[in-house]
Amino acid sequence: MFVTVNGAKLYFDVDGEGLTPDGKVMREKPTVIMVHGGPGGDHSIAKPYFSQLTDIAQVIYYDHRGNGRSDLGQKEDWNLSQWGDDLKGLCDGLGISKPIVIGTSFGGFTTLSYATRHPNHAAALVLISTAAKFDFSAMYQAFERRGGKEVRDIAEAYWTRPTDEGRELYKKRCVPFYSYENVGSPDWLPRVLWRNETALWFNGPNNEHGQFDYRDDLS
Repeated sequence: MFVTVNGAKLYFDVDGEGLTPDGKVMREKPTVIMVHGGPGGDHSIAKPYFSQLTDIAQVIYYDHRGNGRSDLGQKEDWNLSQWGDDLKGLCDGLGISKPIVIGTSFGGFTTLSYATRHPNHAAALVLISTAAKFDFSAMYQAFERRGGKEVRDIAEAYWTRPTDEGRELYKKRCVPFYSYENVGSPDWLPRVLWRNETALWFNGPNNEHGQFDYRDDLS
């Protein structure tokens, strides 16, 4: 399904009902919005894990502009301010008030942008594997601990100078170490609809990825 948000068609999907029978009344469940990682990926990264919440909530997934099945748009709009405003616009377009917003990785950056630009809009925020300011050196050290120097070097080469070729090698050799389970063959990777151009625009110390800092705004 699609909804137009700030001039872009965003793809979204829904798990679970918003109203559920409860005795003689229909009880409204809270709405969870799942903000996927990337950039350049899609919402399928979050499935089926967060679908387990449907016994207590309705779960909304969506693809950011420039990601997955949503409009590619203009590269000048591939930034955290726009993505944060799109999250608020998605809620407005779908009539969602006081959502519980879950942001993972890059989705966490977007969630922090949304939270600082639209304070008091969310009922709650959940931030997973993300940061208010990105520390590349800590990431390189983590890859070396998990996968050795070769994996660290592949990660550092991609993040320092993002290219299509470097990204493919990074996905193949580094991304499996994101999880302690099933290293080498994560099932979710082949399901993702990748949009590399968005990642190359955003990723790296010399792009917005290395420049954003929400630590002061979060107060």
